[in-house]
Amino acid sequence: MRVRHKPWAKEKIDQYPQYVVANPEQYKGKWHEVFGNNHPLHIEVGTGKGQFMTEMAKANPGINYMGIELYDSVIITALDRLIEADLPNLRLLNVNANDLAKYFAKNDVDQVYLNFSDPWPKGRHEKRRLTYKDFLKLYEEIMVDGGEIHFKTDNQGLFEYSLMSFSKYGLLLKYVSLDFHNSEYEGNIMTEYEEKFSEKGHRIYRCEVKYPN
Repeated sequence: MRVRHKPWAKEKIDQYPQYVVANPEQYKGKWHEVFGNNHPLHIEVGTGKGQFMTEMAKANPGINYMGIELYDSVIITALDRLIEADLPNLRLLNVNANDLAKYFAKNDVDQVYLNFSDPWPKGRHEKRRLTYKDFLKLYEEIMVDGGEIHFKTDNQGLFEYSLMSFSKYGLLLKYVSLDFHNSEYEGNIMTEYEEKFSEKGHRIYRCEVKYPN
């Protein structure tokens, strides 16, 4: 994905610390203070423009959501959505996913969403895939025992790789669909990429995996 630089984005992000959490490391182990409750916390790694997280937060007020996005020129659109919706159970983090353990402690997170992540198809880039074993270890370090990863992609190669990576790591497969939009699953909330790719006729793959208790 080529990101168009928006030089004003960082300044706007800094104006809304109530939505894009500033100094998130100070809330490690105590995110309940940000949300004002002890509801489960679900995070999306690579939240992009924020459509998925915004709609999930609207649909599930009893769950807290956190959208994590590295690029300020992308997360600014998610911020605009959140400003308009003013959802008490959604916050954003403008940070690198490699650093999740700096901001979340063990048991902080109940569920991780990986939606249409960069497939990094070249073998030498395997370690950058968000379903690579090192990332699976990182998620485990911040999640509750039995926490789940929900994964969606239109990339068959990445999906096959991810299923193998999950299996090798010892994750338990709860759900898998090789043609998700033609499945009987109800209540799906689409991302921007999901809408774009499905309109082009791309098959959508989805799975849910669980860490052992």
